[in-house]
Amino acid sequence: MGTSRVSPAFLGWDLGGVVVRRIDEIDISPATSQWLLPDATPEHLQSPWLQPHFTNGTAFAMHVHLFAIETNGKRILVDTGIGNDKPRQIPDADNLQTPLLHRLTAAGYAPDTVDLVITTHMHVDHIGWNTHLVDSRWTPTFPNARYLTDRREWDYWTAAAESDEEVAQAHRDSLRPIHDNGLYDLLDIPAAGLEVADGVRLVPTRGHTPGHLSVKLTGASRNALISGDSLHHPVQLAYPDMGSDGDVDPAEARTTRHRLLTELAATDDLLLGTHFTHPTGGRIQHEDNRFQLLTDSPALLSPASF
Repeated sequence: MGTSRVSPAFLGWDLGGVVVRRIDEIDISPATSQWLLPDATPEHLQSPWLQPHFTNGTAFAMHVHLFAIETNGKRILVDTGIGNDKPRQIPDADNLQTPLLHRLTAAGYAPDTVDLVITTHMHVDHIGWNTHLVDSRWTPTFPNARYLTDRREWDYWTAAAESDEEVAQAHRDSLRPIHDNGLYDLLDIPAAGLEVADGVRLVPTRGHTPGHLSVKLTGASRNALISGDSLHHPVQLAYPDMGSDGDVDPAEARTTRHRLLTELAATDDLLLGTHFTHPTGGRIQHEDNRFQLLTDSPALLSPASF
């Protein structure tokens, strides 16, 4: 089982009118990290800029966290992690017991105050806290929020649940209760993206899954992109052809990675990696036909107070 990270609950980035906080759930074990990126070898991990934060030179460092956003009086979560009490085949995710909700509340995002929950895609480590157990029933954790995702994503995993019990389990405990309570908004997201709050735009980054999306944040002083699983680990910046075992369409996922990194390298925008360990974010530099993350450490921010 993964272990809970011990770190401040409100590390984050103030983009100017848009504030992002990182809320940690668990570390991912080296074995699971290697399973996610099976083509990576110790040689791939030798780039000096990957050490010491993202690798020790032989093994990956990855973890699961949520991003909590405040913008113009709204509280927004991007993905909901693994969740507690959920039976999962992946050992790191099986029947966790973490204080994630306490961390979220301490950061200023008590569950009943969240306005929007954005689902980048519907793998189990991104939807788990959609629900929690109440009197042995899976109940929406954020009852006053609208849950947003791409319609393609819902359709794909709903169909997959008919023939795959692992998918069906996650559908029953983390997706269906949200849909049945009328909280999911299934969106048709155009290529240019869809603005869902001030400074918050959903952009399609398909390939890892059919309806995968990332989140573009536009602040008064800086912009950022929350990657979802279009990127799992910074080693994929140095080797963008390197895919994940979870990519549904590897060719499209590869094209998406190259496009995102090329676009980001032409800007001063931050890349915030959904599985990147501390410091989690940075600017993209393109040099010698490879990309590199110039890390930008988050600040210790006060809890959301509006």
